Amino acid sequence: MDLNRIYQRYQEIRKLYAESDKKLFAQEWPRAEFVRAMTADVGALVKLTMGKDGLRDIDDIDNKLAHEMADCLYSIFVIAEKYEVDLEKAFMDTMDELEKRARTNELPKSHSL
Repeated sequence: MDLNRIYQRYQEIRKLYAESDKKLFAQEWPRAEFVRAMTADVGALVKLTMGKDGLRDIDDIDNKLAHEMADCLYSIFVIAEKYEVDLEKAFMDTMDELEKRARTNELPKSHSL
C-alpha cells in the first residue's frame, strides 16, 4: 500500500469537489457536513461487514465493501484537513500508545472517549 499515492489522489479529487461545490452552491461544504456524511459511510460499512459475516444478503459484497472503506478513508482525510489535525502525527502517537498498552498487557476493555 502506497499511502503517499493514496493521499496525492485524495488531494486531486478533493480539489475537484471544492471547485464543484463552489460552482453549484457558491461555497464549499461546511466542515461539520463532512463529519455527518462520514457517519452515513460508517453506517453503510457496518451493514456491509454484516453482509460479509453472513448476517445480511448483499450482492457484490466485496466490491461494495472495498468502495465503502475507500469512502471512509477519503472522509478521514477531509475531516483531518478541515479540523487542522496532523493525521500523520496523530496516527504515530496513537500507534505508540497502543504499542505500549499491548506490550504491557494493558489493552483497553472498551473504546470510549
